[in-house]
Amino acid sequence: MVRYDFRPQDLRRDDLPVVDGGAAQVVFATDPSIHGVLIDGEPVWVDVVFPILHGPWGEDGTVQGLLELTGVPYVGSGVLASALCMDKITLKTVLRAADIPVAPWVHIDESRWRSQRDQVLADCRTMGPALFVKPSRAGSSMGITRVDLSTSDDAVLIAAIDKATEHDPRVIVEQAMTGAKEIECGVRHSVTRAVEASVCAEIKVRADFAFYDFDAKYVADGAELVVPADLDESISERVRNLAVRCFQAAGCEGLARVDFFITDEEIVVNEVNTMPGFTPISMYPRMWEA
Repeated sequence: MVRYDFRPQDLRRDDLPVVDGGAAQVVFATDPSIHGVLIDGEPVWVDVVFPILHGPWGEDGTVQGLLELTGVPYVGSGVLASALCMDKITLKTVLRAADIPVAPWVHIDESRWRSQRDQVLADCRTMGPALFVKPSRAGSSMGITRVDLSTSDDAVLIAAIDKATEHDPRVIVEQAMTGAKEIECGVRHSVTRAVEASVCAEIKVRADFAFYDFDAKYVADGAELVVPADLDESISERVRNLAVRCFQAAGCEGLARVDFFITDEEIVVNEVNTMPGFTPISMYPRMWEA
């Protein structure tokens, strides 16, 4: 079964740094007695791997499975939780079963899109007027489109779905939480294995961007990051409790970041990131620092 229709090189962009290939050949050794990697055929012991990778082939359980086979310890969630949290459709299903609030969604797979297109579009329209169309298994806002049905027709929605399928044959269409605050909360295991939640933080997307997309995150200064978030203490506590519940329901380990939308009426979970960003401006370290 082909899970993704694109290759790693399809993610490259001319405006981002590139790591040039070196001369050394590094191979993970599947012999647990080596406990590490082979560099140009020579075994090198590895104490622990910190897989600070986003998206497919990094955060989705594949690298975690490889490390399980090599017998090398690693930081973060295991194969199941990593794969689960990468797949937005499956994660929302699990969270809803755990009585954790999520926004309405419609799932689309290749078979349903071919045989029930009119019904899929009708289901999507019931969540309008604003929708987000996303690949179910991708990261860093790749392949995401915001669709406003009040100013566009089905052709725009169809184009957004087709764009998402370039990244994943499984697509999720979500109701946009218009006017909501975008709130994040860090979660981690303490040294005693207790599950702890950080302070909350808010992402305020600048007016030039329709949403917190790839360029806003990584290329341009697209958002103001407010740490800690300006929330009532009771709301902050509810968010922190929900973040811990998400972490436990998904079977996460070590660390995660849980993203929320908050309106005057409700708090809903957007997604769970099993390996949050660790750049100097990333929310996860800043929330714990605060």
